[in-house]
Amino acid sequence: MPIQQRPASVVAATPLVIDGDRARTRSDVLVAEEPLEIRVNTHGVDHAISVTMRTPGNDFELAVGFLHTEGVIRGRDDVDQVRYCVGGPVEQQYNIVTVALRAGVPFDEEAVKRNFYTTSSCGICGKASLEAIAVKQPPVLPEGPVVDGRLIAVLPQRLRESQKIFERTGGLHAAGLFEPDGTLIAVREDVGRHNAVDKLVGWLVMEGKVPAGERIMMVSGRASFEIMQKALAAGIPIVAAVSAPSSLAVATAEEFGMTLAGFVRGDSLNVYAGAQRVRVTPAR
Repeated sequence: MPIQQRPASVVAATPLVIDGDRARTRSDVLVAEEPLEIRVNTHGVDHAISVTMRTPGNDFELAVGFLHTEGVIRGRDDVDQVRYCVGGPVEQQYNIVTVALRAGVPFDEEAVKRNFYTTSSCGICGKASLEAIAVKQPPVLPEGPVVDGRLIAVLPQRLRESQKIFERTGGLHAAGLFEPDGTLIAVREDVGRHNAVDKLVGWLVMEGKVPAGERIMMVSGRASFEIMQKALAAGIPIVAAVSAPSSLAVATAEEFGMTLAGFVRGDSLNVYAGAQRVRVTPAR
């Protein structure tokens, strides 16, 4: 059976560059975007859970992270195997990931679909979304860490410096995990901001590092409800974002004791919730 070449994270392009009254072509690279179907296998039966548009790379982490944040798996001990689909059409071999659950791990397909709808649909109110998180029994967050505000302010630059694909394309999001002293632990990139977070959470799950208390997550875009929900599922107490938070993101942080900082740019940031974890140190 022929095997498809694994899709790359970037794709070559030759755009027409117009500069005033002059035009020329040049070589360029674009961030790749392809669909990924996530399946769960239990008792030998595959169940299609979700399809997301993603940047190829770290696909197993993306699938595991998504299932963890949706409450399907609690940790790596729930996972027996993660694999690409090699039994279907050649062109889909690297666009389908199946996560096989260990024997005895409960799985309710209808409940999963209901929960996913509740936390993702525009037609559900904020109160219902927060209640859906509570039903999943997220980890209790630690009181700390307490982090200097000036340290949080430098995290966007440290995240940016570690974005290898962004350096080539300029067209995708990133999520980075940091120690309280600002040391970068891991970073993941994707055309979708939620996928970048799922990849990071998936890495934590596969490494046996959840809940990830005493850590900071920095995201390159805005802070949405979904970002906060995923961070909470991983036990991350502090989330910082380059752009603005949504009202429901702030409500989520307040409801579950998270710290949320937005507009982290230059020397400034806005702390919207959990200010007790942010220390303000006068400049010397």
